[in-house]
Amino acid sequence: MRLLLVEDDPRIAEPTREALREAGYVVTWAQTGPEGLEAAMLGDYSLLILDVMLPGLDGFEVARQLREAEVDSAILFLTARGELGDRVQGLDLGGDAYLVKPFAMPELLATLRALSRRERGQGAPRLAFAAGRGVVDTVARTVAWDGEEVAVTGREYALIEVLALAPERWFTREELLDRVWGPEFEGEARIVDVYVRYVRRKLAQEAISSERGRGYRVEK
Repeated sequence: MRLLLVEDDPRIAEPTREALREAGYVVTWAQTGPEGLEAAMLGDYSLLILDVMLPGLDGFEVARQLREAEVDSAILFLTARGELGDRVQGLDLGGDAYLVKPFAMPELLATLRALSRRERGQGAPRLAFAAGRGVVDTVARTVAWDGEEVAVTGREYALIEVLALAPERWFTREELLDRVWGPEFEGEARIVDVYVRYVRRKLAQEAISSERGRGYRVEK
């Protein structure tokens, strides 16, 4: 799942981004209001985390412009401003939730899971693939194979989720690199092959299909 974090303080943004990536999110980080607005307008993000006190444009103005442009990504305001009036203003401008700094990482992750459920319109969305042998629980962020939960890393989970969201669709290395590692990743595209091998070892060789010139996919 792709997530945009708009936060100008690296002391908050860097550990938050790392924790989100470990949880399986693909995270893009913007440090100013204008950068966040542009990224949200151009990118396909399921969730946005917006600080309120941002340089250039504050988070409220970013949210207002996004909703005017009919960008419907879920918005979580993350800020030190916790007064009732601020919370009401943020929600009235199209925000979906509000966390006050300092926050606990488990609380942030739980809030994001709740927003994900709301966006999907389901209580416990599950994605089945490989004729039902594989199941992804996108709320608990777990993967099961043949009825048994399998321990996967955040990156492995993100890879499986991307494929399971569009079974039968072929993804090139470059597409998977962008969706799983994010546009900021500067490593080799072959890292995708490495993680496919990891997933196959944990699930089964047939869990992910591959074809030269087309890439990777999972079967329905």
